[in-house]
Amino acid sequence: MKDFVAIDFETANGEASSVCSVGLVMVRGGRIVDSFYSLIHPEPDYYSWFCQRVHGLGPCDTDEAPVFPVVWTQALERIREVYADGLLPFCEPELVPFVAHNARFDEGCLRAVHRVYGMEWPGYRFRDTLQASRRHFGHQLPNHQLQTVAAACGYDLTRHHHALADAEACAVIALQLL
Repeated sequence: MKDFVAIDFETANGEASSVCSVGLVMVRGGRIVDSFYSLIHPEPDYYSWFCQRVHGLGPCDTDEAPVFPVVWTQALERIREVYADGLLPFCEPELVPFVAHNARFDEGCLRAVHRVYGMEWPGYRFRDTLQASRRHFGHQLPNHQLQTVAAACGYDLTRHHHALADAEACAVIALQLL
């Protein structure tokens, strides 16, 4: 895969719809060409202790942040700008393949937040670097967590659980394994 969008969400609590940040990394022709990051006012609007401990975000970071539909509109505009030159078979964002590490989580978040806000699901397609890592590395790695796989692919993930840093690590892994 040479053309895709790597995506990562962080959530405020155990609800899949509680996205509080998103990172997108756009890849064209096998190169990272653009990125997008935003904080998001979560729904439901509360933070669990565990999630705050994982990513360091809390109400003071997102109380004034835009809600998901506003952020997603901005993200789709950015994706359109990157891919809409007609040279690729997908110029509409719903046709651009998304890549995530543990895609079930990120796709689940995206589906849940679409549902919560009554947004139509356009059928985004997801590929999973976690599954690709398991196929490629097998038992060579102690685990297949994002930071472990990123290191095996030569990427130093220093800001793990920051949505943009995780999306960039995912992009690097996808370029090597997908």
